[in-house]
Amino acid sequence: MRLFWKLFCSTVLITVLAFSLGSYFLIDSFFRSSLEREVTAVYEENDLLRYTLGREMDLYFPSVTKEDVATAASRLTITTSRGTVAFRLSDQDGNQLAGSGTLPMDSAMTATLEEGQRGWELRRGWGSYYIHAASPMAIGGGTLYLENCRKVGELFLTREEQYRTFFYLMLGLVAAVGLVSLSVSVVMLRPLGRLSAATKRMAAGELSERVAVKGDDELAQLSTDFNVMAARLEAQVEELKAAARRQEDFLNSFAHETKTPLTSIIGYADLLRSRPASPEQVRQSASYIFNEGRRMEALSRKLMDLIVLEKQDFVLRAAAMDSFLERVGGVLRPALEKQGIRLRLRAQAALVPIEPDLMETVCLNLLDNARKAISGPGLILLEGLEEEGGYCIRVTDTGKGIPPEDLSRITEAFYMVDKSRARAQGGAGLGLAVCQKIVALHGGTMEFRSIVGQGTQVRVHLKGGGEA
Repeated sequence: MRLFWKLFCSTVLITVLAFSLGSYFLIDSFFRSSLEREVTAVYEENDLLRYTLGREMDLYFPSVTKEDVATAASRLTITTSRGTVAFRLSDQDGNQLAGSGTLPMDSAMTATLEEGQRGWELRRGWGSYYIHAASPMAIGGGTLYLENCRKVGELFLTREEQYRTFFYLMLGLVAAVGLVSLSVSVVMLRPLGRLSAATKRMAAGELSERVAVKGDDELAQLSTDFNVMAARLEAQVEELKAAARRQEDFLNSFAHETKTPLTSIIGYADLLRSRPASPEQVRQSASYIFNEGRRMEALSRKLMDLIVLEKQDFVLRAAAMDSFLERVGGVLRPALEKQGIRLRLRAQAALVPIEPDLMETVCLNLLDNARKAISGPGLILLEGLEEEGGYCIRVTDTGKGIPPEDLSRITEAFYMVDKSRARAQGGAGLGLAVCQKIVALHGGTMEFRSIVGQGTQVRVHLKGGGEA
């Protein structure tokens, strides 16, 4: 059964039960009270009859016989507001000796009375209800019984009328209580309906769903708690999505960042394979291959820390920037020469605090982007310049350039200026986004300048720096 019907039925049932019990006890109490008054009145009439009969029997004192009592009783007439009191004088055998008429009941009750005890009973006769009272009288060595009755049918008719009125009132009360209960149940359960609808929408994926909080009762508190739960659930889901995105970014970034070392490794391996080389060239090529392999191993861990775990406390070590940039340039030199691109290096000596593997990733990304921007023979200028309060790494190319409307978005993840060219060269649009994060980790900034058809210059401003 739905909660609405439980509330509705229980409210109506409790109201009907309470009203029925209250009305029953009230009507019954009124009836008993009226009946007790009538019994008192019957006893008073019986006492009046005894008193009057006693006065009449004083005429026959001291010797009184049954016949004397019957004669005296036949002369009795007691009149009240209800008319003449009907009575009967009978002996122990139930024989009527005298009376004002025939009573609508027998004298069986007199057999249960003891000496000096009076009693009454409620009897039905002649189409109505009567209170039959009797009291014993010791006369002439025997016992006589003085009986009288009082019609009380009006009490029962009144009670029946009250029950009938109660029945109609009950019907009206049930209708009124049902209507009020229906309205109250609808109003009270409306917040639960909103909660149920919001829960279904959340189950369908709308985690931003919230319910309106109205009032300060328990249902309002439940709505508030629901909103708190929904907000926490949304935050946890967003956190899981963010973790999944970070893992995906790591895989994409790792795949992207390993292309440049692999390009260098393949270039030097091809150099050793395709033409004779001097021992020095062999040693230098093998050294580049070995160092790039080691750097790929270290880079995987550091990218994991940077992207997935969002680590911010990498250890920065002072590095001689002239030798650092020279080594970076040497990594891509075979690939550049194969494409017919000249690399010109000009670096001022300075000690700058950097994380070598991550900063090398930035420089290689910028050089690789410059290489991809040049469709034929061209020039890439790699510079390291001291500036006030820091050090600037500049990468300048003679490539196609970047349209002004794209400059502000090139550091967004997965954004590519020339999508067809980028996909043809294996790009995913993640390189500069990772570079931006690494440079920010060093407390630096990146600046882009470009002219379409002439080339692009990227400036990396790093803090710190001093004489090497």
